[in-house]
Amino acid sequence: MATAPKMIFPPKRFKNWGGQDPQRTAEDLAYSIARFFQAGGVFTNYYMYHGGTNFGRSTGGPYITTTYDYDAPLDEYGLPNQPKYGHLAQLHAALKSVQKVLTSTKPTHQRVGNQVNLTTFLNNATGEKVCFLSNINAGQDANIDLKQNGKYFVPAWSVSILAGCNKEIYNTAKVNTPTTVMVKVPNRAEKQSAQLSWTWTVEPMSDTLRGHGQFNAMKLLEQKETTVDASDYLWYMTKVDMNDTSSWTNANLLVNTAGHVLHAYVNQKLIGSQWGTGETYNFTFQKNVKLKSGTNVISLLSATVGLQNYGSFFDLSPTGIVGGPVKLISNKNVIMDLSTNQWSYKVGLNGEAEKLMDAGCQLRQAIKWSTDGLPILKPMTWYKTTFQAPLGTDPVVVDLQGMGKGHAWVNGLSIGRYWPAFLAPEKGCNDSCDYRGVYSSDKCVTNCGNSSQRWYHVPRSFLRNDKNTLVLFEEIGGNPTQVAFHSVTIGAVCGTAYEGSTLELSCQGGKTLSSIQFASFGDPKGACQSFSKGSCESATGMSVVQKACTGKERCSINVNEGTLGTSNCANIITRRMAVQAVCS
Repeated sequence: MATAPKMIFPPKRFKNWGGQDPQRTAEDLAYSIARFFQAGGVFTNYYMYHGGTNFGRSTGGPYITTTYDYDAPLDEYGLPNQPKYGHLAQLHAALKSVQKVLTSTKPTHQRVGNQVNLTTFLNNATGEKVCFLSNINAGQDANIDLKQNGKYFVPAWSVSILAGCNKEIYNTAKVNTPTTVMVKVPNRAEKQSAQLSWTWTVEPMSDTLRGHGQFNAMKLLEQKETTVDASDYLWYMTKVDMNDTSSWTNANLLVNTAGHVLHAYVNQKLIGSQWGTGETYNFTFQKNVKLKSGTNVISLLSATVGLQNYGSFFDLSPTGIVGGPVKLISNKNVIMDLSTNQWSYKVGLNGEAEKLMDAGCQLRQAIKWSTDGLPILKPMTWYKTTFQAPLGTDPVVVDLQGMGKGHAWVNGLSIGRYWPAFLAPEKGCNDSCDYRGVYSSDKCVTNCGNSSQRWYHVPRSFLRNDKNTLVLFEEIGGNPTQVAFHSVTIGAVCGTAYEGSTLELSCQGGKTLSSIQFASFGDPKGACQSFSKGSCESATGMSVVQKACTGKERCSINVNEGTLGTSNCANIITRRMAVQAVCS
């Protein structure tokens, strides 16, 4: 009897800022689990089964997004991710129904076709048995004749579970669970205007831009040791006296940093910002600077984006401008190394210390929220607005499309870091996903060319019945006029089922199947939201589905010619039904 290693789900462990959405299909995941039990495994564990959100600054990394969804069976909001949730539930129900046989005997294996294996579990004491029929061919379906135990169609890269070794109770590639299409519905709260009204204030930086910090050191310190993780931000400040500026008028400032983000100011002016790629988070910043005669102040704001939390000796991974070097390079290639200068340090932002994210906090007289001339694309700016909670009980999200990079709070509670300006690569996504074959994290990715994350979860427990406050700290410049609240709900539902099974459709939250967008019984092509008719279909399939489902919260249809009509698919051995319906 074997015990299971942890089943990692999915193998792509996280999503990066600047990364695409990794997916693992229900068919492929079920295939891996069924193969494991076919080999004699008796216990499996999912990582992750329920998605979530990295609220606050809790995300690891670096460069891991705020969403912690992992394409899990239960999504970030606790909703079933269909069809994956239902397909796995059916798999485990099938395994549970034969658990006594699986855990009481060792399997025997037999080759019954081209890369098709029959595994038999037989309890000699009771006579109970169960079989697994696996087709590990990644491109060729199989039709297997087990003589007195029946004939079976086993799609490529799939496993069938046969109760009593003569009745198929599950196949990993035959997904009968409906696919739900989740949509974002704009906030329809009472007295909520279409566009939010904003106030704003700049991050107070007069002290740090003049080089005034909290303590000094004659070296460049490691960031997480210095901040003790009290903030993402650490100011590094030094002063350079220039008597002869002839060689330094058009100098270059070079900063070597262990990451993750750097904003450089010289003489109170922002000269540039830079960050790593998401895979390499140490980088070299180099920009032209104009130095003046007398004292020049260099203020460097280093920001972390999640600390290393995995890998060998991850706790020793440096962050910030530790060691540098930081250099000035003259137009005559004279190098001035500032690494061992006296550096002044300040942990965190003044806005954090003043608790600008807390709407009820009493601010210093010098800090005021303004309603005049809302600044757009202005770095280091705080924005504040009020809103009504969306009606109903559906999960709430805020769309931060248009913002750059920063942090968000609702009613003083952090909903995490945001970085919609970091776009995923444009190449690598396909309209369809062939789940067959060995899985890799680059397989079946989605969201190419878009923001790595634009939607941010706002738990209902964070919200009040009356007025709520959203505060954004914008680090690199964004447009808050595009920000809006939405509810997450089911907009459509799709279902596929092979002949001989039952197709079930259902809406949630009191919604009904208001219309049938697609229905075909025969050999329909494509997937949910991209179904198309195949080479043959029943002439009455659509009307049967419309009559059975329209106006109902849920419906079920027996997938056979007796119910749906003759499909006229002479050369199609296994027929299936595909349906897409609107929930409203």
